[in-house]
Amino acid sequence: MNQDVTTFGRSASAALSTSKVVRNTYMLLAMTLAFAALTAGAAMALGLPHPGIILTLVGYYGLLFLTTRFRNSGLGIAFVFGLTGFMGYTLGPIVNAYLALPNGGQVVMMAMGGTALVFLALSAYVMTTRKDFSFMGGFLTVGILVAFLAGLAAIFFHMPGLSLAVSAMFVLLMSGLILFETSNIIHGGETNYIMATVTLFVAIFNLFTSLLQLLGLASND
Repeated sequence: MNQDVTTFGRSASAALSTSKVVRNTYMLLAMTLAFAALTAGAAMALGLPHPGIILTLVGYYGLLFLTTRFRNSGLGIAFVFGLTGFMGYTLGPIVNAYLALPNGGQVVMMAMGGTALVFLALSAYVMTTRKDFSFMGGFLTVGILVAFLAGLAAIFFHMPGLSLAVSAMFVLLMSGLILFETSNIIHGGETNYIMATVTLFVAIFNLFTSLLQLLGLASND
């Protein structure tokens, strides 16, 4: 009897812990998305230039390292906002470039709507079915690494065709990452809401920028 009570208590405690991670993750995600939108809007309004691929990578990985390093302390929250705000700033000039094109506003709105639809649909699917997508971890790691290296090659060697192929890959990979991370959160595989927020934010960011490029092509821009 005592063993049954202990087992029940542990199960209840685990469920409460998971619920707390889910609640904190989506609350922080909403806040970081709003902050990134604010920094992107400021960059657009001020007409700030894109920092370039080198500074973007240094800033992103530097802030990601600090966020990971301090993920269990209050500083982790500050670095999450630093990271997402920086990513929002890099997005501002990109969106401005699309808005300057014919039908650019429509392309941007379609990319935003598509990103929201994919994220909400995939998240709702995992939440309602509670399927375990942990088996996708290895595939996503390799796929993202290959797509990242291919993307760098497309930039440095000026290969538009490869760049578009990479965007299509990232749409699929980021959709898979949303499934994987959401499953990880609700099944207790991810217990740190700061890192869960970062993963979902990066997935949403890359999904949006990839859809921008693909929709821009479809609109002959």
